[in-house]
Amino acid sequence: MKRLKYLISVLLASSFLSLSQFSQPAHAQAAYGSYVGVGPAIGFADGAEIGGVVAFRYKLLETPVSFRAQAFLANNIAIVPTVSYDFPLNWQTDAYIGAGLIFAGGDTPSPVGNKISFALQPGIDYVVPNSNTVLFGNAIIGFDALRDGGTTFSLQGGVGLRF
Repeated sequence: MKRLKYLISVLLASSFLSLSQFSQPAHAQAAYGSYVGVGPAIGFADGAEIGGVVAFRYKLLETPVSFRAQAFLANNIAIVPTVSYDFPLNWQTDAYIGAGLIFAGGDTPSPVGNKISFALQPGIDYVVPNSNTVLFGNAIIGFDALRDGGTTFSLQGGVGLRF
């Protein structure tokens, strides 16, 4: 009987220690994965400019950093590569802020301008549960992105496929 009491107390003590001291919570990575997507874009550069966007995100594993690129197709073509810091909101959603460059040229502005300039990109990614589908939306703010001077602002969103 003495040994049974001793065995029970050892088992209870070890279970208590393993639950309280040595266990660690699991950490999730929201909106896990990279994707490529397409959608509409509207820019406010020199009047309203409507076009399309092809978006790409490469998520670095185990860090809250992503490499992103967007290609705008309208009267003019522009490419905007950015590096973003991702803020997980829940298992399916990331909000982010990115910084990069606008590469655009030509006489007519694209949705993000018509010259090389600095860009900020706030946005959000949502992964549809139990699928490889991503819904994305963001804005690009281009500083001094027009040949005659001025800031541009564009909104775009769409559907992507995770890989």
